[in-house]
Amino acid sequence: MTPEAAPQIEHYSFDPSRSTFTVHAFAEGLFSAFGHDPIVGIKDFQGEAEFVPGTFDNASLKLKVPTASLVVLNDVKEKDRQEIERTMRKEVLETSKFPEIIFQSNNVSLSRLGEGRYRARVIGDLTLHGVTQKNVWLNGEVTLTNDGLSAKGQFALKQSDYKIKLVSVAGGTLKIKNEVKGFFDIVARKNSVA
Repeated sequence: MTPEAAPQIEHYSFDPSRSTFTVHAFAEGLFSAFGHDPIVGIKDFQGEAEFVPGTFDNASLKLKVPTASLVVLNDVKEKDRQEIERTMRKEVLETSKFPEIIFQSNNVSLSRLGEGRYRARVIGDLTLHGVTQKNVWLNGEVTLTNDGLSAKGQFALKQSDYKIKLVSVAGGTLKIKNEVKGFFDIVARKNSVA
């Protein structure tokens, strides 16, 4: 009797240059109708996904984002952009104390939608601002190709769950709501087997 070979796990590396990853914050307060809801771009990140092809056994996802790399995408005056980014880095994310955001999956489930397309639910631990929250959900759709994959989806989180200070400007007449929403369209390339 011959022992069965262990199934080969495929590894995929995220490609930030071909991906879009944003976080949308929402303004509230007396003058929120005149303000812009900030859209923050996550331009620099590292991540990988891995799984056994066909079965998705041993599926996992890991993502690291340098907090200092987040940028404001809104069409605002350069002076305003610099002020928003300074506030985000110094007062909100405190990037000098908390240089990384890390997500590590602990459960990945996929259901087939069609040829090479799957609905995905990823549950994992998110470390942000020095606080780790368990059972954070990412929902989306994954499309497999011969040389990679793409994953589109969204998530929501409350800043207060991560002990993030909610900031306000203009004497408190404009402030950011507690809940933010993230949207991603991640492209990953299949790593070649050595």
